[in-house]
Amino acid sequence: NNELNDLTERENEVLKQVAEGLDNRQIGKMLSISEKTVKTHISNILFKLNLDNRTQVAIYAIKKGLV
Repeated sequence: NNELNDLTERENEVLKQVAEGLDNRQIGKMLSISEKTVKTHISNILFKLNLDNRTQVAIYAIKKGLV
């Protein structure tokens, strides 16, 4: 669970929403942030967790029991 500690609280929220299958627009609405900000968070998540795409993010979150 160490890598999760590298994520900010907001990145963790975005990670969970991605795993729930929400798109960037829906995530932005839910968290009251812009779509551009959502994209930035997702880029940071991909980098920090060494993943290639949002599908891998979703699989990661499910494996970690976050959703």
